[in-house]
Amino acid sequence: MVPDFREIFESHFSYVWHVLKRLGVAERDLEDLAQQVFLQVHGQLPKFVSSRPLRPWLFSFAYHAASNYRALSRHRVELSIVAPEQADTAAGADEQLITRQELELAELALSRVALERRAVLLLHEVEGHSIPEIAESLSIPVNTAYSRLRLARQEYEQAVSRLRAQRGEE
Repeated sequence: MVPDFREIFESHFSYVWHVLKRLGVAERDLEDLAQQVFLQVHGQLPKFVSSRPLRPWLFSFAYHAASNYRALSRHRVELSIVAPEQADTAAGADEQLITRQELELAELALSRVALERRAVLLLHEVEGHSIPEIAESLSIPVNTAYSRLRLARQEYEQAVSRLRAQRGEE
């Protein structure tokens, strides 16, 4: 049975939008690219295996769209920093500032991780998917997925260290 496209679109548009943003798509292009992703999803929906989880499948479409987007020379220099979606009203102003700075640091460090490794890192660390699921959704060997995760973690930690040093933090 083919899943209902409208339901998928309405339930997962925000997810795809955020994935694209984490993969380095500029704010001004997010909505258009998310719609392009869903056009591709619509075309491939009859091929979806309902026993597989939907989000890694959607992530693979977003990953390929972001990869193609970033291949365009006009997008190579842009960095996307995510501001917090909602400020914690219970925290004081100083705590909110620290939280925002940490989020900006994390997003900037993430943007310094190579896209193919960042995809694996996001799927595993943020989305919580297993390496075999990630390998299947990205059509890569399992050992490659493990290697990309290891390298992504290293790149991320190195980027955080460099950024903290640039800010004068230790």
